[in-house]
Parts: sequence; structure tokens; C-alpha cells
Amino acid sequence: MPARLSGKVAIVTGAGRGIGSAIARALGRQGASVVVNYARNHATAKETVAAIEAEGSRALAVQALLDGEAPVRALFDATFAAFGRVDILVNNAAVARFAPISSVTEVEFEKTIAVNVKAAFFAFQQAASRMADGGRIVSISAAMTAVGYENTVLYAGTKGALEQFGQTAAKELGKRGIVVNTVCPGATETELYLGLSTEAGRAAAAQRSPLGRIAKPDDIADVVAFLCGPEARWLSGERLRANGAALF
Repeated sequence: MPARLSGKVAIVTGAGRGIGSAIARALGRQGASVVVNYARNHATAKETVAAIEAEGSRALAVQALLDGEAPVRALFDATFAAFGRVDILVNNAAVARFAPISSVTEVEFEKTIAVNVKAAFFAFQQAASRMADGGRIVSISAAMTAVGYENTVLYAGTKGALEQFGQTAAKELGKRGIVVNTVCPGATETELYLGLSTEAGRAAAAQRSPLGRIAKPDDIADVVAFLCGPEARWLSGERLRANGAALF
């Protein structure tokens, strides 16, 4: 049986580790050629590429700190130079600043907006002009856009903007058969989450789900891979709360 994404080319931003790496590997397992974007950690990006190639798909690591239009355009240029097309875009790259409103500096605000909002917008723009008809765009948001938490106002605000980009782009790009969705993970076992959370906090997060655990990156990646495939052709403009029925 042919892989469901055979012949497709995917860009996954922030794919060197964590959820992004899991997504890149999931798309590779389904037959897609994958561009693994990363900002700094060459070693983990190389590991992701190697894992994809070991499954029989093509992969390319492209280093770029996505904080504006120019690096996003360069990422798409590199993709076209290597593979000749783009069928799938996964907006995953983000920076997190969790702090009380009163302590966020203007520099921190501008950096967070640049990566989480500005670059994501221009990724949508590049996809709008260069993605093949019938393509897929999936953005990674967060559960906190539906449930407020202390010290997350800046990060949650940027993710709210990302969700609105997706909802509106689904209308505009749907005329070309491009499906656009947003996935909102809850607590997920990533290096970032484990570094920011306490043991008690992780236990509480696990208790909120009737499944009795927090997510693993592959749990989120498999949702994204489904949205990138042909079966998701009629699912567009949606925000999927991938949180294991967590109760808040």
C-alpha cells in the first residue's frame, strides 16, 4: 500500500526537537519529503533528518531563526530548490516567555511577537502564493488559549493570533482546495514543558485527563499527520483541542 503522503513536500518549522521533531518524523513515515527547520541546535535537527531518512523518506535540515519575512521566504526558497514544491506547512516554531504582565519587557515582547506572530503570518503568506493547490496548513497553538493561566498572557496572546490566522486563511485559501487547521495541545512531555513545570504541576496536569497522563509528542504528531492527509479534506478552519479530554 503506498504511503498516504507519498510525493508530498512538507515544511515543519521548529522541527529540531520536541513536538516539531515528532511531527516531521510522522510526516516522513507517511512518505512525505520533509524540510526540518531549526533555529540553533544542529545536532537534534540532524537526528530528526536521520530518523526520517531511515524510514525511507527524503529530508533536509534548514537553519533559520524565523522572526520576520526574509527568513521565512528563504526557507521556502530552500524548499523549492531541494524539492521543487510545497504541499504541507506546519507552523510550529515558537518562543515562550512565561511571566507576570508587569515584568515583561519591550524587548521580550517584540521577540515573542516576531517569532510567534510575525513569522507565522509570513509563512501563511508564502504558502498562499507558493503552495500547491490542495495543500495543507496546520498551526500549533496551545490549550491555554481556551483556559487562562497566570503568567501566560504574552504567549497565550500570540497563540490566539495564530488561531485567527488559521480560521481566516481557511476561508481565503479554501478556494484552491487548501485545508487549514490549528492543533491546540495540552500539557505535553517536551524538554520545554519539563523544564518549566514542577513535578506537582505535571501530576495535576495528568489528573485533568481521564486517560491519566500528559501527552507525548507523538500523540500530537499523529493528529497533525492526519490533518495533512487526504482523509482531512473536509476538516478546515478548525481548532482541535488535542488534550486527552483534559478537564479544567
